Amino acid sequence: MKVARTLCAVAALIGGAWSANATELRLSHQWSTADVRHQVAQMIADDVAAADVDLDIKIFPSKSLFKPREQYKPLSRGQLDMTVFPLSYAGGQQPAFNLTLMPGLVKNHDHAARLNESEFMGKIEEIMAEDDVMVLVHGYLAGGFVGKDKCITSPEDVQGLQTRAAGKAFEQMLAGAGASIASMASSEIYNAMQTGVLNAANTSSSSFVSYRIYEQVACYTPASDFALWFMYQPLLMNKSTFEGLSEEQRQALVTAAEKAEAFYLEEAKKQDANSAKVFSENGVQIADMTLEEFDAWRALAQDTSYKAFVEQTPGGQKLLDLALSVD
Repeated sequence: MKVARTLCAVAALIGGAWSANATELRLSHQWSTADVRHQVAQMIADDVAAADVDLDIKIFPSKSLFKPREQYKPLSRGQLDMTVFPLSYAGGQQPAFNLTLMPGLVKNHDHAARLNESEFMGKIEEIMAEDDVMVLVHGYLAGGFVGKDKCITSPEDVQGLQTRAAGKAFEQMLAGAGASIASMASSEIYNAMQTGVLNAANTSSSSFVSYRIYEQVACYTPASDFALWFMYQPLLMNKSTFEGLSEEQRQALVTAAEKAEAFYLEEAKKQDANSAKVFSENGVQIADMTLEEFDAWRALAQDTSYKAFVEQTPGGQKLLDLALSVD
């Protein structure tokens, strides 16, 4: 018995030493644990843990580690290892990133998946690499509009309203329609609606549900046959951190990422219909955008967002042409 106890103690010490030497990565994001973007992060963490390669991923959800819009800079500096991040939030640092949230640029989820594999995305990834950032999981999410007191389907509907838009390009388009713009992360929409700061907002279908925006609005325009709003929200990693891992650890991350990316695409497709159902069940009016209204928004975007992007972004016309060339 004494020998057995000694062996157990030695095994425990060895196990403790192994755990102490495990590499821990910190992953930050702004969403609740019920959100699909957290689920993608959790899949990566779980699959890497199951691979048993001495690598642990600790997730910090609900903006508990960094503020939503302030994650790209610490990621690029190696102060953060991983994040699920709307890339256009970093458009102030890299203007090219604003193209990943451009009204009417993405037609549907399958088109978004083709964009992820295109020369356009390759150019975006080259810019990220200059900041020591790389993509582990590609992902686009669709979204729509909410109105506190009325439905938002056409440009005329936002005139005079205090509106939250996700990203510079949408702000430019909505301002062109006569809206007043209030910039904030999607996690702040609920309180802004509740306190009367906002009359209208747009964000992803998933954020509308996970932040319970249906409690504050009268009407919801979901992504349906026509979705004006598509936003690139990948899982990013510090490039040097990735390259500093062992070959087994890197392979575990890549394998987990492939599985998570397929899940992300399928779940993204489900988010739109599910959000409409949730809003309807909570007594919110549902208003679908027509083709005529979609075309009106896109025409406005071409005169505002697209034009400004090309004027303000070095190489902007080439990037825009690359994105538009993807069928």
